Amino acid sequence: MWLNTRMFLLVTLLFGILYGVITGVGTWMGTGSALTYLILAFVFLGIQYLIGPAIVGATMRVRWVSAKEEPELHKIVAELADRAHLPKPKVGISQLAIPNAFAFGKSQRDGRVCVTQGILKLLSKDELKAVLGHELAHIKHRDMTIITLLSAIPLIMYWIAWGMMWRGMLGNQRQGGGVAALIGIGAFVLYFVTNLLVLYGSRIREYYADQGSVELGNKPNHLASALYKLTYGNARFKGREELKRVEGVRALFLNDPTRAWREIRELSQIDRNMDGAIDDNELIELRGKSVQLRTTDKMMELFTTHPNMLKRIKHLSSLMA
Repeated sequence: MWLNTRMFLLVTLLFGILYGVITGVGTWMGTGSALTYLILAFVFLGIQYLIGPAIVGATMRVRWVSAKEEPELHKIVAELADRAHLPKPKVGISQLAIPNAFAFGKSQRDGRVCVTQGILKLLSKDELKAVLGHELAHIKHRDMTIITLLSAIPLIMYWIAWGMMWRGMLGNQRQGGGVAALIGIGAFVLYFVTNLLVLYGSRIREYYADQGSVELGNKPNHLASALYKLTYGNARFKGREELKRVEGVRALFLNDPTRAWREIRELSQIDRNMDGAIDDNELIELRGKSVQLRTTDKMMELFTTHPNMLKRIKHLSSLMA
């Protein structure tokens, strides 16, 4: 319930900001000029939405596999899709060595679920199933569509900011150049703020997908253990070229590999028996503790698409039966 409430308030705030800015600019410049920014933003995002899956597939070097090639993987995805009341997504294996998983697609009927070669060597069957449940939850919740839609708002703020700044530089005081420059500065501030709000929305969707995996029948400790292993696997990964390759699409990943080194120290306190996994007892013990993050970690989380891993696993502990 708290995830839904937060998301509702976030969407209300973002579209409230959009309505206020467009109304203000429309009043000053004329409605036609204000609508131009809206139309341009949604045309741009519409094109991105249509060609996005092809770009993601190429960037991630995805090879779509048949049930004959990967029977176990297809079986897990089919079972989860049936529980989620979804059409079975396409199943792919990314040729990247970095351990991770991701889902994308234009709609629930166009769902695509992929794992990298690296993750298949790292996780147990139960952990892999929990990860795939997370990805199916993203498809079920239409997260790609929601985040794409929300991303239009910072884009509109950015174009308004540049448009007003140029108008201010080219115009004189009598033509309203000073006012235009002030509007441009204000729009730049709102561009920064709305970007942070969209990132916050992305973090909420990750919590929601974790919860969705549990609702599909996966045990919280299996997903927690998978996230723990992925953090260590990402931290040890040496392929800088691969990390650069996925820079623009790593928001799709189950976790952010670029933050793994910082998160290792926090997670080591959970694995009490040092067996490289998180069991029921360790997750129950975490449920009774409060999570304290350093100020730098709190600040860094504001600029990321994924929640802090310790907070995320703490949330999973609250889902224990």
